[in-house]
Amino acid sequence: MTTAVRKRLEIRNAVPSDVRAIQRLIERAYPGMPGYSPATLRGQINNFPEGCFVALYDNKVVGYCATMRVSKAMAFSPHDWEEITANGFGTRHSAAGEWLYGYEMAVDPRQRGLRIGQRLYDERKELAEQLDLHGIVIAGRMPGYARAKRRVGSAQDYLDGVIAGKLRDPVLSFQLKNQFEPLGVLANYLPEDKLSGGNAAHLVWRNPYVDPDEAPEMRVPRGVESVRLATCQLQARAVEDFEGFVRNIEYFVDVAADYRSDFIIFPELFTLPLLSFETKKLSPAEAIDRLTTYTPRLTKELARMALEYNVNIIGGSHPTRTDDGDIQNVAYVALRDGSVHAQEKIHPTPNEAFWWNIKGGESLDVIQTDCGPIGVLICYDSEFPELARRLVDQGARMIFVPFCTDSRSGYMRVRYCCQARAIENQCYVIMSGNVGNLPNVDNMDIQYAQSCILTPCDLPFARDGIAAEASENVETLTIADVNLADLSWARAEGTVRNLRDRRFDLYHIEWDNNLANHSHTPSGGPVPAGGHNSPGGG
Repeated sequence: MTTAVRKRLEIRNAVPSDVRAIQRLIERAYPGMPGYSPATLRGQINNFPEGCFVALYDNKVVGYCATMRVSKAMAFSPHDWEEITANGFGTRHSAAGEWLYGYEMAVDPRQRGLRIGQRLYDERKELAEQLDLHGIVIAGRMPGYARAKRRVGSAQDYLDGVIAGKLRDPVLSFQLKNQFEPLGVLANYLPEDKLSGGNAAHLVWRNPYVDPDEAPEMRVPRGVESVRLATCQLQARAVEDFEGFVRNIEYFVDVAADYRSDFIIFPELFTLPLLSFETKKLSPAEAIDRLTTYTPRLTKELARMALEYNVNIIGGSHPTRTDDGDIQNVAYVALRDGSVHAQEKIHPTPNEAFWWNIKGGESLDVIQTDCGPIGVLICYDSEFPELARRLVDQGARMIFVPFCTDSRSGYMRVRYCCQARAIENQCYVIMSGNVGNLPNVDNMDIQYAQSCILTPCDLPFARDGIAAEASENVETLTIADVNLADLSWARAEGTVRNLRDRRFDLYHIEWDNNLANHSHTPSGGPVPAGGHNSPGGG
């Protein structure tokens, strides 16, 4: 009889659930440098999962490395860390890139004797060989330079001394031993790296199995990664009780499941019909307070339906009282694995703030699903381009926008902004709105909607950038198949390449870490924390 032996040391691809452990590892590995936010690490993994690896020793993360694919021009031209990594998110990864670029490597200082760094570099080399890439480019730290600067002179002189064997550097000597060739020094590559004086050694490893003189043929395969989306344009109607409201919602969940949809989205404030059976007239403040009492029952029902019907549900939005007593407009996302996630509306409209005293949220992050990471922007939030960009930097390829508008002009503001978000982020945007009216409910006098599924405007997609749309102001379910692989093609080889072509040498978006770490958590479910983007090492 054979006995199974458990592996003590394992190298595997990193997954989003590793983020917290990786964050702690980098804090140990680089105690004098700023750490990563969870959002940035999620972006690294989601943007190129095949290129991110963790080393586990006794099931604890003790090593991590991140890579992306880039063009030769990008890899070999002068650059700094922030510019080439898209402020750490790895969003400039290109599926057509012929070179691997390594931009993070961290090893637990308590486990240096296990050759974890060597093993991670071997994984990078194996990946380059499997993908028939020309090789690997890195910007290696030079942590011995600051101490030797007065004696040796410039960073280039220090690099030359290490190459000649006259000096030893704990990182650079290791990389040279691993067959990396020096190209020169990248000045001001990582200012936070004081030990290296902000400099990095520009290094290359060339794949021996690829002819360097052969012109690259790195066309992105037009594969199929199909996702079926359903958007519900919901008629506002009076109901007799909470159970009656749930039956109305469950009907559309059932239909979407019959069509084997992966997602169904409902409109913003889709729970307002719960006010229709109140026995007395409520003031706006009383009405919104009453709605918040349904939060636990609502999230329980959404979770039940997602499990029973095997469909991911974006539950529009619902007013929710947070732990500190404020009321926020929150979208609850129930996944078919049984989990429930919450995304708060960041920007309340003037109407929401005045009549209902709704406060804005402080956290915005992707939600991991079985179809990849997604984002949710509630109505007005879609009109702020920084928010969609943050979600896409974290790897979102689909952004769901539940909305509630009373006029055509209000609807068109949301519609035009959603189309812009799809184009500038090369992603899909799915809109869902209310129609009809609730005469006895404030803010539901009239509604205007034309729910739709929007695409980038490029060759693989619908001619007018609309995968499907509902008729105006009619209750219906609109369904369309989208191909996520088309987004990979567009980002790498499209007519325009908005994500990759951003000028990180001129600008980037910074998220306030202090606010994100003190966000108001809705009592109905967890909201992932956001964070500031901070560089690690090469």
